[in-house]
Amino acid sequence: MSPVRSPSTAGLLARFTIAGVVVLAALAGLIAYLAREAGTAQATQSAVQTTSFTARGVVEPRLDAAVVDRDPAALTAFDTAIRRYVLQGSLVRVKVWAPDGTIVYSDASALIGERYPLSAQEAEALRVQGSVSEVSDLTRPENRLETSFGKLLEVYVGIRAADGRPLLLEAYYRYDAVTQAGQAAWARFAPPSLGALVVLEVVQVPFAWSLARRVRRQQRERERLLQHAVDASDAERRRIARDLHDGIVQDLSGLTFSLDAARLGTPDETERAAVIADAAGRLRTSVGALRSLLVDIYPPNLAEEGLGPALAELAGGLERTGVAVDLDADDADGLPPAASALLFRTAQEVLRNVVTHSSARAVLVRVTRADSSAILVIDDDGRGFDGDRLTEQARDGHFGLRAVGDLLAEAGGGLSVRAAPGRGTRVEAEVPVS
Repeated sequence: MSPVRSPSTAGLLARFTIAGVVVLAALAGLIAYLAREAGTAQATQSAVQTTSFTARGVVEPRLDAAVVDRDPAALTAFDTAIRRYVLQGSLVRVKVWAPDGTIVYSDASALIGERYPLSAQEAEALRVQGSVSEVSDLTRPENRLETSFGKLLEVYVGIRAADGRPLLLEAYYRYDAVTQAGQAAWARFAPPSLGALVVLEVVQVPFAWSLARRVRRQQRERERLLQHAVDASDAERRRIARDLHDGIVQDLSGLTFSLDAARLGTPDETERAAVIADAAGRLRTSVGALRSLLVDIYPPNLAEEGLGPALAELAGGLERTGVAVDLDADDADGLPPAASALLFRTAQEVLRNVVTHSSARAVLVRVTRADSSAILVIDDDGRGFDGDRLTEQARDGHFGLRAVGDLLAEAGGGLSVRAAPGRGTRVEAEVPVS
């Protein structure tokens, strides 16, 4: 299975930007739609208000009985007033209806006197003297003379003649004027809104870039730590296998040969006692080595026993190899489990390097507390090494120390190594305990 490639910083930023542009386009479309709808609704309401003012201020005062009874002279005078004061701008047709559906007046004189049934909305507007608007249905017979105007908006307003008879005023407006009002609203409100969205998108890009870089940096750090952990685990398994093969397995094999020789031979009691004593000593040594190895494989339960006993166990294993250990772990009591585990892991790695590489005769192991930190110091008198070349010496046994340093840094602590050829090595590890 091929490894999964992590997205680059540029890729993460591109995804964020594309998502932002898509959202911006969606919001732009929504704003455009809402602005046009709001403008259309406002234009329609304006047409209704204009028709109401016209009905009350121009039409009703001139609706005397002669006009209602369709007297030719009265209709002519009424038509003149309508054309002069009402038929202006987008208003292209005017009709006055009687309750029975008869057209009392229209600027299209051919419609005067014709009768058509009123719709439920029209009848309601006439009854309550209210107003209603709708898009014209140009397929209706009474609208046959309006087809040349195209799409129209009809506004009905209930009015009364001079003698109190209820009538209905119908005004036809070009729908283009309504849509133009919607476009005007869009042109007025959309640019600032879209501009604010664009500015927001532009402002977010640097923050997104910084966040993407931080995410990638943390991801690379996690990958590096994981690779270090894998490499350290492999090195640990190889070390355990080498220690078992070169140490305990060899000792037990030699012990087996000695016991077989004693069993097959005819030694006297003195020789038999010497063989048994040698076998017992070698078994004790092997058991001690196995115990040290078990401590390495499965460390003590720090949460229950504490760091002090765990360090004492490590010191005991080191002393069995002939190295004198000065252990001062009085301040190790009461440390949080996480801090104790990190310090134990550090001590384990450093003391292992002491045995393997330093040829030291004495080692100082000390745990101290300072403010909100715990500090582990391990100082040996071995042959040391060039501290400036620690990175280059990963293959010589110091790779585990680098991995421990990464763990300490991840926890908010740190690791320092001071060494010089022939002058020993001093390792200090610090972890927060709050």
